[in-house]
Amino acid sequence: MRYPIITIGRQHGSGGRTVAEKVAKELGIPLYDKLLIQLIAKESGFAEEYVKDTDMRRIQSFFYGMYIDSRNLPLEDQLYIAQSKVIKEVSEKGPCVIVGRCADYVLRERKDVLNVFIHAPLEERIERVRDTYHEIEKDYKKYLNKMDKQRANYYNHYTGKKWGASDGYHLVYSSDLGIDSIVKSIVRFAKGE
Repeated sequence: MRYPIITIGRQHGSGGRTVAEKVAKELGIPLYDKLLIQLIAKESGFAEEYVKDTDMRRIQSFFYGMYIDSRNLPLEDQLYIAQSKVIKEVSEKGPCVIVGRCADYVLRERKDVLNVFIHAPLEERIERVRDTYHEIEKDYKKYLNKMDKQRANYYNHYTGKKWGASDGYHLVYSSDLGIDSIVKSIVRFAKGE
């Protein structure tokens, strides 16, 4: 396989997690999404819920306390360091699909990583969040904008790059093209076809 490691970043409600699941299944390789959260929690000692919601939290300065040992870093920074370590470890074990967590940036030195970003029109995302994920919100547009802003702040803070910008990924898809079509395309690219 030309790209045995696939990272998938996504907007909330875009179907990116479904794409990741189907790509992993199609290629017969592990998916690190919820499992990644468990591994990061184990490595860091933080609760899984805290790890899960990290990209939703307000980020402190990464450089805060850099002149002091790592135990004195803000919790978010300690977690990012543990997360990066786990991402590198799972990628060393063999082919896999990794969802979110700045994995594209963490693995930026590797030439065998295919970086993908999934987005979708707002109306499609609202429908998916409401009808498929069964999330209940008063104002779905406001909710999705908030989620995107939080993910962008987290990603931009730790990578120095712009979350979702097409020049940061090999492939960028709008899920209104169809989940299965996107999966087939990613699988072809991963295999080098």
